[in-house]
Amino acid sequence: MENIKEPLLRGKPASAMNLKEMSHRPASFGRLPFQGMDVSGLKKRGQSIRSWIRVDASGDSGVIEVDKFTMMRRCDLPARDLRLLDPLFVYPSTILGREKAIVVNLEQIRCIITADEVLLLNSLDSYVMQYVVELQRRLKMAGATDSWPSDDSVVSRRRGSRSFDSMSLSPDYLPFEFRALEIALEAACTFLDSQAAELEIEAYPLLDELTSKISTLNLERVRRLKSRLVALTRRVQKVRDEIEQLMDDDGDMAEMYLTEKKRRMDMRFYGEQSLIGYKSNDGVQSLSAPVSPASSPPDSRKLEKNLSSRSRHESVRSSESAAGSIEELEMLLEAYFVVIDSTLNKLTSLKEYIEDTEDFINIQLDNVRNQLIQFELLLTTGTFVVAIFGVVAGVFGMNFPITLYDDANAFGWVLGVTGVSGAIIFCSFLWFFKHKRLMPLEACSFS
Repeated sequence: MENIKEPLLRGKPASAMNLKEMSHRPASFGRLPFQGMDVSGLKKRGQSIRSWIRVDASGDSGVIEVDKFTMMRRCDLPARDLRLLDPLFVYPSTILGREKAIVVNLEQIRCIITADEVLLLNSLDSYVMQYVVELQRRLKMAGATDSWPSDDSVVSRRRGSRSFDSMSLSPDYLPFEFRALEIALEAACTFLDSQAAELEIEAYPLLDELTSKISTLNLERVRRLKSRLVALTRRVQKVRDEIEQLMDDDGDMAEMYLTEKKRRMDMRFYGEQSLIGYKSNDGVQSLSAPVSPASSPPDSRKLEKNLSSRSRHESVRSSESAAGSIEELEMLLEAYFVVIDSTLNKLTSLKEYIEDTEDFINIQLDNVRNQLIQFELLLTTGTFVVAIFGVVAGVFGMNFPITLYDDANAFGWVLGVTGVSGAIIFCSFLWFFKHKRLMPLEACSFS
């Protein structure tokens, strides 16, 4: 049995051996395999490093290089959200509110907005660079670090004072993420409005020229113009629908208030740390031993009650602040909703003007077609009258002797009678056409 199994068990192939073991095994000629090659530095498949532009809350910018999984852990985002930012794919405009970030995909502006930084893919696009410059300018001009207390001051205030109500917010305060989102909306709306304005400047003279001169070249130019108009209208409509969808959903707007969520998490963390520190310093019993409420010190119970009451007051105050933030965000979205709706109205008016021009051209072509039909009807009637002369000539062309051939004035009489008869028949047809309104004589102008 062993003799049968032995030839069936093949040796382990060399390709399946550990590279590290092979790298330390000397070769027959004294040289190590993979010598001079950094095997540990090889990238894993699918972990491509990309360059990102980072702008913090103070307006300072820098370039960082991270891979996809590091960015997912840093911003707590799924992979499908990062695919929206990939320039190799074309996705419609989207604004997504997540737990720790806002994913923005508005035309050329594709970024991740957190509570204290904005991350954009490093690009040479002029609109991306304008967004970065404008964001830096507004952050430095507004002095975001002065209007909102820094993390160190908040921590020291929380540690030094037991009252969380001493920190008051200005009613005109706008969080960092809303500032970044506002500039992104402004950049997208400005870009779309500029494209709509360029399309209007090009469209109206072309349509006026087409109404005066219908040609194949002008029709082809109008066709391309209409294709661009349809594509631009679809993009503007998608941005408008995305803003409108956010305005209709209070939950999505509340999810986008990242600064408030970060502040609540910090307060909860430092409250727990202060409680643990007080117990570790003043508590007599061990933390691992069970503690009954009767045996716990009174100061500890008072601290727990104070923290619980403060947490309840803080939750109520945070809900009121969230409601106020929803109103702020709703007003912000409503302002740019009006702007993008105005752009959409421009494109709709241009589309209606193109449709009116097409209707006018179709009316002109129908009028020309009707004139050609009328002219063809006149030619058919005239051909019928001329055919009468052919019939008369065919009758008199037969070789039958009659006395009319001997009369010298017979040719004149036959020609005159035939012409008068043809004229009477032609006028009768014209009267019939006019009576039946098949061909109004006053409209027979072939200019």
